[in-house]
Amino acid sequence: MTEGAKTWRQRVIDDFRHAFAVEKPGPAEPSPEQAALVDRVCREVVRRRLTTPALVALEMSRPLNFVTAQLIHFFDPLLRSFGDVNAPREFATFLERRGSIDYLAKRIEELEAEAVRRPTP
Repeated sequence: MTEGAKTWRQRVIDDFRHAFAVEKPGPAEPSPEQAALVDRVCREVVRRRLTTPALVALEMSRPLNFVTAQLIHFFDPLLRSFGDVNAPREFATFLERRGSIDYLAKRIEELEAEAVRRPTP
């Protein structure tokens, strides 16, 4: 076997392995802009005392998070008129990643635990 054929074969094998690669399991790590946006959303959920319904909705929508992200991209021009221009795009980009639901649920639970520890006025 020649060196050129071996290189070609190795290249095909490497490409084949990469074709079926998925992100590692576990929570996704957002960019700083996405983290600020996700934190703002999660804090609002906890402030309104919607932790349990939000966690249930997140778990039920787990298979549809990519579809939801595409829907946000579709409505991006409309959503831009209501506030931050980049927020819908950043949030949709975050939702496209595997583990985004895990990150959202974990962050909501952390903020809820923090709110429970804090004394109420």
